[in-house]
Amino acid sequence: MRAWRRSAAVAIAGASVLAVVLSGCSPQGSVSINVPTQVDAPLPEATVTELQAAVTSAMTATGSTGAIVGVWAPWSGTWVSGLGTQGPGGAEVTADLGFRAGDVTGAMTCDVLYRLAADGTLSMSDPVTTWVSNLPGYDDITLRQLCDGTSGLASYTSVLDGVTANNPERVWNPRELMTTYGIASPRTNAPGAAFADSATNFVLAGLAAERAANEPIAQLIAERVTEPLGLDATGLPDPAPADPADASLRGYWSQQNAEGAWNCTDPRDYTDMSSSYGGAAAGAVTNITDLGRYAQALATGALLPAGNDRFAAPVPVGGDQPTWFTSAGGAFQAGSLIGQYGSMPGYLVGAFADPTTGMSVAVVLNNSGGDKTTGAWLAWELAAIASKAPAAQGQTAPQAGLPWTAEQMRDNINSKAICAAPAG
Repeated sequence: MRAWRRSAAVAIAGASVLAVVLSGCSPQGSVSINVPTQVDAPLPEATVTELQAAVTSAMTATGSTGAIVGVWAPWSGTWVSGLGTQGPGGAEVTADLGFRAGDVTGAMTCDVLYRLAADGTLSMSDPVTTWVSNLPGYDDITLRQLCDGTSGLASYTSVLDGVTANNPERVWNPRELMTTYGIASPRTNAPGAAFADSATNFVLAGLAAERAANEPIAQLIAERVTEPLGLDATGLPDPAPADPADASLRGYWSQQNAEGAWNCTDPRDYTDMSSSYGGAAAGAVTNITDLGRYAQALATGALLPAGNDRFAAPVPVGGDQPTWFTSAGGAFQAGSLIGQYGSMPGYLVGAFADPTTGMSVAVVLNNSGGDKTTGAWLAWELAAIASKAPAAQGQTAPQAGLPWTAEQMRDNINSKAICAAPAG
């Protein structure tokens, strides 16, 4: 398997559009992101029309009343928009609202580990038992395998999603999540043998980082990720139940009844909950411009020294997945894109960027009831559309394409739809 690459508006009714530019450096941050300069212009109207249609279709399939999306194509323009409403009959969604970052948090936790490794504080080849106590029999798992997703540890979410659905305000101890509900389950595979998506990996990685640096993981993410990048709206909040931000996108979670039918008309509101259920795996909060910038930083390795091996040995995500879809270092590669996707009760999220062209896409839907891969599929659909945006005057459009079409990604989303468009 080859190493990952690393290198240098019009709105529909009920949508709010902002012109926001992601640049290679930020006045608030100390880290520059080496991508082409973003054209300071909106994306062409025809491209925006396609992007809007993609998002609204995914909203229907997932039962989401609202979404926020950002697309940055450096050679062509920008589209950042809030679509839909805060709930049935609610206020219009605006693009500046905060939301939960879901599994993107895990990439940030691995940012911290890799930065500690670069500082010489730890080695990614260290057994996890070097840094996390009371784990007898787990010295065959390394820190690198936690971030690569090859530890073989089962995810605590498969056991606890139902508990959290009924009690979202419960505050969880990360060791409880890890030991009682994570490693207590049978291993999915031998360490290093295969990829398996597991929130337990990132919770354990967070505990290791805390022990190695003698600081809380929230502080480590702030010092080593969000502050250097100037991500003022992003961080891992206190565990006390709260909304993601002072002004938040409302988040819902449709559930199935005894007959298996989804509640698409009156889903429960999960905006106010404890971040501790996601913790170092999925507990962070953000906004769309921060998420788009973070995707660029992750894809280009902006936070790490040149020549680091974070993405040097990607592993296949699964035998039933395309060969262009791999995992390494707390992130996924899809063709030329690198990023993360996933969910937290109330939200489905996807954020990917191309380290060569600088194209970045970020999206959140406000109903987490559907397949969590929807966040990735929608981001990839948006990327397929944006990658074909015409060049602005004086610019040159990139030649390389993506190994999928927008139509294929929409078909994936619709194949997992839990809701249908309202009659009439």
